This record gives sequence, C-alpha cells and structure tokens, in this order.
Amino acid sequence: MKSAIIKRSVVVAGKKTSVSLEDTFWLALKEIAAQTRTPLGQLLDQISGGRNNANLSSAVRQYVMQHFYSKATQPAARSNIRPDFFLQSVAGA
Repeated sequence: MKSAIIKRSVVVAGKKTSVSLEDTFWLALKEIAAQTRTPLGQLLDQISGGRNNANLSSAVRQYVMQHFYSKATQPAARSNIRPDFFLQSVAGA
C-alpha cells in the first residue's frame, strides 16, 4: 500500500511555497475544504498560521488527522464520514 507523495506549489500568506503530501492527504484536505466551504488556499493559510515551528507539510498532515479524528469521536457526526474515504486512493482497495 504505497501512496505517492505529490509536491504542489501553493501560495500561503501571499508567499509562494511548496507542500509535499501523500495523495491521500491531498484528497482529505480537499474534502475538508469542500465540507467547510473554505477555498483550499484559505484553508492552507489557516493551517500555516496555526503551526508551531512545524513545516507546512507536517502541519497539514496533523490538521487532517485531527479533523477526522474529532469527527470520528463525535457520535452525531459519525454518519458523515465515509468509511472508504481513506482507502479510495490506495491501490487495490
């Protein structure tokens, strides 16, 4: 179960930078942006502003994991999470 790392150029806080994430994290980040109706660039700005000396790629991974963990631990919200979401980008799943 290998997940390719995809490097993308993004603009965060008005500065061009790059973020390297596994394809599953890019999909999850886009899913969060869609769920919250937040443009991807704005979401990245928020994540970047809240990080504590972590590189942006690590901060995004932590944000995604925290987002879905909090959703999974809220009983009322469990029905909103598709169980196959994280597996859809894994080969053979």
